[in-house]
Amino acid sequence: MLRSLSLGAVLFATWLLLSGFYDDPLLLGLGVVSTVLVVYIAHRMDVIDHEGHPVQLSFGGVMYWPWLLWEIVKSNIGVAKVILSPSMPATPVFFKIKSSQKTDLGRTIYANSITLTPGTITVAIDGEDFLIHALTREGAKGVMSGKMDRKVSRLEAPSETPA
Repeated sequence: MLRSLSLGAVLFATWLLLSGFYDDPLLLGLGVVSTVLVVYIAHRMDVIDHEGHPVQLSFGGVMYWPWLLWEIVKSNIGVAKVILSPSMPATPVFFKIKSSQKTDLGRTIYANSITLTPGTITVAIDGEDFLIHALTREGAKGVMSGKMDRKVSRLEAPSETPA
């Protein structure tokens, strides 16, 4: 029930932001009706689950997403320095790491976080093993330090309890 209500709130907020209609009762009513209809259909299709609408990640995300955005900014600067340097000091490297996430959702968030960080990309996933390509050895050391892995595991932790 919590997931259905949360999904409805997110859908209606998105509808409001995209439509721009805040003062017309008829259009607001149609927005509410369409939101309720979509939530009902999603509920009947049984697609409102912990992966499709991960409510349990909401509170952990408040701490994780700003940290990830800062990592993306720092990595952008590092990649720009490599590209703009006349000697082009790129030292590409492939390496494997193990993830500590317990769910597919957690591993997906971790793999996407690595890929979002410029200069690194998740090439393949085989269970807990990730194959990563990094533009520089420093970028590889950053991923191998395990800081991002620990942060994603902390973000995922609430999902281990039944929702």
